[in-house]
Amino acid sequence: MKGNEKKLAWIKIGILAAVIAVYIFVEPVQKNVKQAIFIMKNLDVELVKGYINSFGILAPTVSFLLMVFQSVMAPLPAFLITFANAGIFGWVKGAILSWSSAMAGAALCFYIAKFYGRGAVEKLTSKYALDRVDEFFEKYGKYAILVARLLPFMSFDIVSYAAGLTSMSFWSFFWATGVGQLPATIIYSYIGGMLSGGVKMFVMGLLTLFSLSILIFMFKKIWNEKNAKKNLKGDEKSA
Repeated sequence: MKGNEKKLAWIKIGILAAVIAVYIFVEPVQKNVKQAIFIMKNLDVELVKGYINSFGILAPTVSFLLMVFQSVMAPLPAFLITFANAGIFGWVKGAILSWSSAMAGAALCFYIAKFYGRGAVEKLTSKYALDRVDEFFEKYGKYAILVARLLPFMSFDIVSYAAGLTSMSFWSFFWATGVGQLPATIIYSYIGGMLSGGVKMFVMGLLTLFSLSILIFMFKKIWNEKNAKKNLKGDEKSA
């Protein structure tokens, strides 16, 4: 057992060392990572579109990798890539690309948390943010992932990391993420190519209203289930 644990520890160190080495010694990788972070932090859709378009026929691949990268490096904004994909590839193809790449990023975050543990996740995110998501998980139980994915103000990446630190199975996490992420991805993609500052705020308001409506529905469902369990226990005691 100890031998296996030691081997696993070396594998973890080896993977981490390889990633760091690629970043340090492969100049194009380092250059593009820095450029991607700079562009994403500017919160400018046109900059993101220009960056992705600059890779020509590799643009879809670069967009996919960019979405996965932002998933790992929380909390860079994923919606910028979704908007850019809609503007470049059209809203249908853009939605498919954004959704599939977001799912790949979510899966990677989940397994990073499983593999490296809480300490590594806190370095990639923050202890405070992770603690808040832990409380969210405790409160909403099996519905936590689905509810979190429906809320535009809940960090996609931190939720994925937090899920990986629980006993939740990967497939339970994956389907809840897929279902919860789909409505926002479709809406963002549909309007992504037409957004300006004022319209963007209006759309965010609509998305928030939509998400709150879903959240109220989920709360009601959870409440009804809890009441049903209490009533069942009461009936059993009476019997």
